[in-house]
Amino acid sequence: MKIVILLAGLGTRLRPHTLTKPKPLVNVAGKPILGHILDQLQGIPSEEYIFVVGYLGEQIEEYVKSHYQIPARFVFQEEPKGQAHAINLAGEHLTGPFLSIFGDTIFEADLTPIQNFAEDGLIFVKEIDDPRRYGIAIIREGWVKGFVEKPEKPESNLALVGLYYIRNTPLFLECVQEVIRRDMQFQGEYYLAHALQLMADKGARLKATTTAVWEDCGSLETLLATQRYLLDKNGGQSGETENSVIISPVYIAPTARIFNSVVGPYVSVAEGSSISDSMIRDSIINEGAAIEGAMLEKSIIGANAQVRGNFRHLDVGDSSKVDLG
Repeated sequence: MKIVILLAGLGTRLRPHTLTKPKPLVNVAGKPILGHILDQLQGIPSEEYIFVVGYLGEQIEEYVKSHYQIPARFVFQEEPKGQAHAINLAGEHLTGPFLSIFGDTIFEADLTPIQNFAEDGLIFVKEIDDPRRYGIAIIREGWVKGFVEKPEKPESNLALVGLYYIRNTPLFLECVQEVIRRDMQFQGEYYLAHALQLMADKGARLKATTTAVWEDCGSLETLLATQRYLLDKNGGQSGETENSVIISPVYIAPTARIFNSVVGPYVSVAEGSSISDSMIRDSIINEGAAIEGAMLEKSIIGANAQVRGNFRHLDVGDSSKVDLG
C-alpha cells in the first residue's frame, strides 16, 4: 500500500501566514500540521509516501526529509486545480491500493481494517451538525451511493473528512481522468467527490466508516480550536520561565524564554521566541517571535515577528513588527 498526502492548497484563509510557508507547515500545539498527520500514520505499513505539493513545496520536502525516515516521493502540482487533479498527477506511481489524505486536517481513525479490506474503497466520514461547507456521503442499503460537494440542502450529515482507502485503483484513476476530461469542475477545481460518484455509478462497492476525531486547520478559528483539542489530549509541555504564571495546558519549547508574564491556557510558544511583561491565552507564538508588554487572545504571531504594546487579537505574519505602545 502507498500513502498519498495532498498538500498543494494555497491556504488563503490562513494568510498572512501562508504567504511565507505552506499551510501544512503552519504550527499547531508545538508541531506543524503535517507533523501531526505523519505521526498518526506511524506503524501503518506503507511502501511509499507520495506528497503532492505546490506553492513553497520545497519547504515541505525539506521538513519531511529532515524529520522523518520514510520512503518519500514528491509530486509538484503547478496549478491549484483541486484534489482530483492532484491525484491524477500522482497516478503513474499508483499501481495498487493506496490511502489518500488531505494535508490540512488532524484525524484519529482506526486504520487497521484496511489491511483486510476486500471491497473497492473505504470512505472515512464524520457526523456533523452542519455539513454544508464540506462534501458529504449518502448511504443506501449499507453502501455509499452518493457524493455531493458542499450541498445547500444536505441529504445526510456524513461529512467527507478527506481520508480515503482505494483498493480498486484502476477504476478510481479511470474516474479521476474522466472528471478532468469532462471538465467536471466545482468552483474552479476538480474534486475527488465527483470521481467517487462516478465509481459508485459504475457499480463500485464503497463502504463508509466514521472517524473518532476530525479537526480542521484551514482557518484562524479552526486552527486555534484544533490546538485546544491537541493540548487537552496530549497535555503539552512547559519550559523554563522566570517570575511567570503558566496555566495548563500549554506547549512551551525548551529554548523559548518567558519573563514576568501569564501564559495560558491553550498557548503554544515555539523555539527561540520570547515573551515578557505580557498576558497571552488561546494563541500560537511561532519561532523567533518577540512579545513585550502585550495582552493577546485568539492570536497567531508569525516567525520572527515583534509585538509591543497592548492588544487582544492579532493575526501577524512572519518577520513583521507591530508596535502598539
